[in-house]
Amino acid sequence: MRYSYIIPRKKSIFTAEIRLVITFFSMTIFMLVGTYSFLLYKDTMFIKDKRLIENQKIVFQKNTKEMEAQILLIEKQNSLSQKIFTKNSVLKDSIKNLFDLVPQRITLSEAKLLENGLILYGITPNKDVYNFMLHAPLRSIFHKTYSSFYPAKGGWLRFVSTNYMDDETDEILDENKGEKHD
Repeated sequence: MRYSYIIPRKKSIFTAEIRLVITFFSMTIFMLVGTYSFLLYKDTMFIKDKRLIENQKIVFQKNTKEMEAQILLIEKQNSLSQKIFTKNSVLKDSIKNLFDLVPQRITLSEAKLLENGLILYGITPNKDVYNFMLHAPLRSIFHKTYSSFYPAKGGWLRFVSTNYMDDETDEILDENKGEKHD
């Protein structure tokens, strides 16, 4: 006997509503797992990048220190070259002034520059020309001046003029240098 007008259907636990809820839950869980995986991957990448940047920072700091040392060396070399250039300029001017000091009638054959003096070798027509034209200016520059004369061919005289600065001047200069360095 039949009491129903419809054909009976099989009943399942998974109704349309439950399937819809399960689908949404599974999509949500999939999205959460995907987001968590993405964040883990990014966190790992950030850690690797951080280590790489820290290593680069150490290398850059080392390079910076090396460059600073090179800059100091170059600055020292520059100051040394400027000192040498200044000394060379002073020496050049001194030599030029020395040759300007020598009159035309006196001929120099050799000049030796010492640390605190000067030795001149040359020829003069007579002692008076030497004494008035060269010896007087040398006496005004140097504290001690000695001259020796030897006869040469043609009636001229060979001379050796030895000129020194006093040691007191050197001591004063050394004291001034010491004061500047302290």
